[in-house]
Amino acid sequence: MTSTIEETPAEAALRAARIGDEHGVLPTEQVTNFIAEQLAATDLDGRSVCIVVPDGTRTCPLPMLLGAVHAALHGRVTRMTTLIALGTHQPMSEEALAAHLGYEVGALEQSYPGMTVVNHEWWDPSTFADLGTIPASRLAELSEGRLTMDVPVLLNRAVVEHDVALVVGPVLPHEVVGISGGNKYFFPGVAGQDIIDVSHWIGALITSAEIIGTTAITPVRALINEGASLVPAEKLAFCVVGEAGSLDLHSISFGDTISSWASAAEVCAATHVHHLDEPVSRVISVVPEMYEDIWTGAKGFYKLEPVVADGGEVILYAPHITDISTSHPEILEIGYHCRDYFVKQWDRFKHVHWGTLAHSTHLRGAGTYDAETGEERLRVKVTLATRIPEEECRRANLGYLDPDSVDLAAAEADGETFVVPNAGEVLFRLR
Repeated sequence: MTSTIEETPAEAALRAARIGDEHGVLPTEQVTNFIAEQLAATDLDGRSVCIVVPDGTRTCPLPMLLGAVHAALHGRVTRMTTLIALGTHQPMSEEALAAHLGYEVGALEQSYPGMTVVNHEWWDPSTFADLGTIPASRLAELSEGRLTMDVPVLLNRAVVEHDVALVVGPVLPHEVVGISGGNKYFFPGVAGQDIIDVSHWIGALITSAEIIGTTAITPVRALINEGASLVPAEKLAFCVVGEAGSLDLHSISFGDTISSWASAAEVCAATHVHHLDEPVSRVISVVPEMYEDIWTGAKGFYKLEPVVADGGEVILYAPHITDISTSHPEILEIGYHCRDYFVKQWDRFKHVHWGTLAHSTHLRGAGTYDAETGEERLRVKVTLATRIPEEECRRANLGYLDPDSVDLAAAEADGETFVVPNAGEVLFRLR
């Protein structure tokens, strides 16, 4: 499942600067001093910088990190733009941005003088720059033969029109790429639809359960790095690993986007992958409010699927969620199905955005499909305990449970249910 490259992640990690590890957390002052020191030693005077940061679906102390970056760059750089890497998530409002980045609504200039903040407008073709094409033969090599087609590489103009692209954000186990962060903030973070679709579908063909938490260069990571090699800006990154359930940091790494990611991924694999001795038959995955719909809240399933027994059930408990997807209504037209359901009926589904198909397979998990009988057999049950109406859940091929009937305390005490608070960022695997 790994692609051949000249440099291993372990070798790349040695090129990055890092403080912290999986043991303990870092004082805020040590983190801010590290940021100041690293940027002071980097040639940035008289250059323009695009700071690429996550949206609200990732946990990290972003106001502290961005504040330290801004303090180190203000007065040195000619222009500073913070770009929100939405992927294809819902855009953030001014109120949400202010809370996310740490400034008063309408008072960005007071907290971050000279800095502009913009959402990645993935729906607007005019916001993209064309970086060229990854040819079919190269994609076949990167994907280990899974796909053969030309891939146009479009990227948000803000990245291309600055001298330096500086990624600032967390590294976490991820269902598409293995371990998130680094160049993933460009692709799919601020990329065009084609490379998003192709990268996600490659991940779906491998399957989430197999790829998630992998620290090696997966085929998806290889494709992302290939796309990033076409970016004309100098690419740097502060990759952080946070303590699960808090805003404290285990570590922060700095370097180019490959070395800093590799350094942080080592820590992430130690802090964000928890092991169980035996499979569990029933999980209640408590989805935090930072996930506003099932499209993002499905991470509560991805991170638990590997430990669920055959025939078991994952309940996504999220009373705050009212929609399956705020940005991708097409998911309701196809519903949630296993990979083979689409692969064996490709002519029927190939016109749907492959990123949507991938999301469908990720939430439905492993299964089989018999094209002759039309029978789909799924390994585990997926049940929504949300404010989404029962008929909509059934239509999407998901189970329904009234969230008001869920007693978390009783479930934790019954000895049969594995209750996971703040689900979505920590991966669970069998030992």
